[in-house]
Amino acid sequence: MAATFIGTYNHTVDDKGRLIIPTKFRDGFGKGFYITNGIDKCLYGYDEESWNAFAEKISKQSITKIKIRKFATFILGGASNIEFDKLGRIVVPQKLRNYAGIDKEVVLVGAGNRIEIWDKDRYEENFAATDIAEIAEELDLEGVDLGI
Repeated sequence: MAATFIGTYNHTVDDKGRLIIPTKFRDGFGKGFYITNGIDKCLYGYDEESWNAFAEKISKQSITKIKIRKFATFILGGASNIEFDKLGRIVVPQKLRNYAGIDKEVVLVGAGNRIEIWDKDRYEENFAATDIAEIAEELDLEGVDLGI
């Protein structure tokens, strides 16, 4: 069964691109995970089961549509299979760090079937002006008890 990731953690990337993944996230990943470009200039990390389901869904789309081809290239072409070292760290590939603007401080966010890895400043900018109540009002969340 695929893991469910929740929570927010602040960490740093060292000069070699190494990042400690919080234990609560590592437990859901096993020995490693798949990391790729995220849609909002962040990175997405998936456990093997979720990644395979996501990749299969993308691969079943018609390649005759340019938007599907571009999305598949962006997500699947940007992906790397990452393993943890003895200390629970990963090396975030340079191409992914460049894409997400990750230099030093990062925010790791549990987002259900994936984690998101954000440059700290980009994360704060992205969510500072976000009105979650307004967004929730627009979403089809019928049958979901949000407690609000």
